[in-house]
Amino acid sequence: MFLLTTGCIGIILAKTGITRRSVGQIIRDDGALVLEAILRRDRAIIIAALSLLTVLAWTDLIWLADDMSMGGMDMTGFRMIPAGQGLMMPASEPWTLIEFAYVLAMWVVMMIGMMTPSATPMILIYARVGRQAAIEGKPFAATAWFVGGYLLAWIAFSLVATSAQWMLERAMLLTPMMASANNLLGGLVLIGAGLYQWTPLKEACLFNCQAPLTFITRHGGFRGDQSGALTLGLRHGLYCVGCCWALMVLLFVGGVMNLFWIAALGILVLLEKVMPYGQIVARFAGGFFVLAGAWMLIQNG
Repeated sequence: MFLLTTGCIGIILAKTGITRRSVGQIIRDDGALVLEAILRRDRAIIIAALSLLTVLAWTDLIWLADDMSMGGMDMTGFRMIPAGQGLMMPASEPWTLIEFAYVLAMWVVMMIGMMTPSATPMILIYARVGRQAAIEGKPFAATAWFVGGYLLAWIAFSLVATSAQWMLERAMLLTPMMASANNLLGGLVLIGAGLYQWTPLKEACLFNCQAPLTFITRHGGFRGDQSGALTLGLRHGLYCVGCCWALMVLLFVGGVMNLFWIAALGILVLLEKVMPYGQIVARFAGGFFVLAGAWMLIQNG
């Protein structure tokens, strides 16, 4: 009976074209489909989370900009505090600790809103490889640790930018909307930022932002421990700061709370990092900034 049953099964498998090898292939294919489904789910969750983070950042910026505009009122002699509460101080008064904290928070939110979209490809690669490693029993640290390290670099930049804003306001070189108060400063900043777009440092930093896998392999690969993932994210963030800091300084020219200027610079950063010829975009923008800065200096007389 056993031999008869086995023979029947063999005949059925043969007639239907199913062999042991094809059965194994089906099992492997099913496993691959399951993995791909999991990866697609993770990808969707991460994209949704990053999109929500960006939307929240921009919502806060719009709220702050609307509050600081004060309905177009003349703010001569005063400076607005980006707190969303209509707070203002006489321009001659020194900054308080709470004002410094509000301005720092504004810069941090702004950097999140501007830089998160361009960092998304790198974050997705980390999450995908991390999920595959977890299925194989060698899990990485959570993607949040990598993202945290990346944002830590921009928080450090925000601290520097806040300090620079404090010094510029003390020297009365900024308007109440945190834009350059004269063409001389604006022109020099534009020319400096434009020239930086052509430097080898800009090119090297941009390359590391454009090639996520190359960056990872050059810095020891993916990390399983939390501190390693945080450090890897921090390094990537520092390269992004090195790539984009001059563009961020241009906020002092067009206005730190000028939403159109913020959006334009954010789009430029995204194009530089995701387009196949991002370096050409960077250099073209640099040439434009130099010409715009020269024009402002001519206007200044």
